[in-house]
This record gives sequence, C-alpha cells and structure tokens, in this order.
Amino acid sequence: MSATTTQPRSTPPTAADRYPSRIAPEPRISDRLDPVVHGNADAGPLSASQLRYFEDNGYLNDHTLFSEAELVGYQTELQRLRSDPQVKTAAEAVIEPQSLELRSLFAVHRSSDVLRQLCHHPRLVAIARQLLGSEVYIHQSRINYKNGFRGKEFFWHSDFETWHVEDGMPAMRALSCSISLTPNTEHNGPLMLMPGSHHRFVSCVGATPDNHYRESLRRQEVGVPDDEGLRQLAHEFGIASPKGLAGSVTFFDCNTMHGSNSNITPMPRSNVFVVYNSVHNTPVNPFCGLAPRPNFIAERKDFRPLSLNPTD
Repeated sequence: MSATTTQPRSTPPTAADRYPSRIAPEPRISDRLDPVVHGNADAGPLSASQLRYFEDNGYLNDHTLFSEAELVGYQTELQRLRSDPQVKTAAEAVIEPQSLELRSLFAVHRSSDVLRQLCHHPRLVAIARQLLGSEVYIHQSRINYKNGFRGKEFFWHSDFETWHVEDGMPAMRALSCSISLTPNTEHNGPLMLMPGSHHRFVSCVGATPDNHYRESLRRQEVGVPDDEGLRQLAHEFGIASPKGLAGSVTFFDCNTMHGSNSNITPMPRSNVFVVYNSVHNTPVNPFCGLAPRPNFIAERKDFRPLSLNPTD
C-alpha cells in the first residue's frame, strides 16, 4: 500500500470527537474546550503566579531542577546511546533521511535505566501532577538529537492534534516536558512556542495516510497547520523561544503551537522529551479510524501512575 493511500476506518472511535481534524476540506481555528490548569497552588511545587503564567501562556521554563551530578549522568547516557551503532537499527530510532544521523529515539524511559530515572524524576512528576490535577503516566518519551551543521527543523504543530487524531487521546489533559541536555541558544535551533496558542485548536486538512508515523517522524506534512492559520496565531500571540544552559526544563501544554528551526551551527542541540498524561485521559481508538501507532510512540498498555518516591 502506498504512503498516500489511507486504510478503511477499521477501528471506529470509541468516544465523541470534540476536536475533529483532517476531515473538513478547509482548515478551521476553534476555541479550546478543556481547562488548562487542573490543580491549584496547594497541590504541588508551583506557585499561584506560576500556575497563572502557564494558564495564560501555555508553558513554563525552569533552570534549577537538577543537581550537577544528575545532569552529568544524563549527558553521559545521551552520548552513549548516540554512539551505539545498534541503536540506529532499533524500531524506536528515527534516522535523518539525508544525513542518516539519529534524529530521535523513542521510549527511552524503557530502554535506558538512566533516562527512566530522569522521566520518573519526582520534581518533574510533581509539577505534571499539579498542572494536570491528577496522577500521571508516561504517554511518550524520546531523545531529540539536533546535530550540528545538519540538524533538521521541526515544523509548527500542536502535539495534541496528532495525539488526538492518530492515538485517540480524548482531551487536552496532557503536557510535554523538554529537558535540555545541551545549551539551547538563539542560534542552534531552540524550541519556539506561540504563547497563548493553546487556547485555540487548529483543525488541519488532508486524510491520514496508512502508517503515517513512518514518514511524519522524519518530516511531517499531514497534521500541520495551514500558512494562514499560523499567520493568524503568530499575529495574535507572538513567538517565544525559551533558552538556557544544559539542565533547563520547559513544560508546555499539549496544544501549544511549537516548532524549531534547523541547526546550521557547530553546536548540537539535544533534549529529552517526555509526555505526561492524566490517568483520566487514556487513549481510545484513534479518531482517524486507522490502527493505533506503535506502543513505543503512544502508550496504550501501561497506565500505572508515576510515584513521587524516587525509589519506586
């Protein structure tokens, strides 16, 4: 079956689709239907002002969550995985189509004990639980390598649009955590966000191809907003780029419009990316009607809540 052919709707959605996308012939921007912050200042480490900032802007940036020893351990593991030739052949690996370098490695909380500790870090889990107002589990984890000179861009997108359409995530009750393991500067393709864009949902056009993930993880062309929609969001909300040294952490709402430029500097930019989802927001059948993506991309089996005890 060719990459542009769609499967029949063999797995009908098991819940009402409140955020339809890739169905209508024209794109559409609508208002968010879910709360942004579900917890309060008494339920975790974030202050009331930090919660308000996340509510308004859809992201938070912190530079002080890890010790120097923890950071060195994570960086060493990052390089070990990058230099292991067997990693490139794993199903969880995404290879740059031109340079053949490692672009992403998924499910690192399962394949690496060191990165499992990072994804389960009690400081990260406490913030996720407070923002989502419930216990949480890991929907997805990965390393994003953006190598020097030839690290490719990630085009503008809302993660929730893909997780909803292709994974069956029902509601906007998830968030992403990007942990910088190299400096993120204005030059080496840092994360860019549109603050406040999480209050809008952009319905995209174009049917989802069969096994879309095989191409979209290298270069996504379906499930990306149209130019006019992006122009409208950028005009309304502007663009921010949280930067910082290695160890900086950015939490952002699952529906925040974000992307990053290519990296033509000699300085690599590598992040660990972990998605925390509420235990009350587990996936149903994908809303595109196709078979679910592999479990290493979107968790569908293990919804055990993460503990605040680092020994668990």
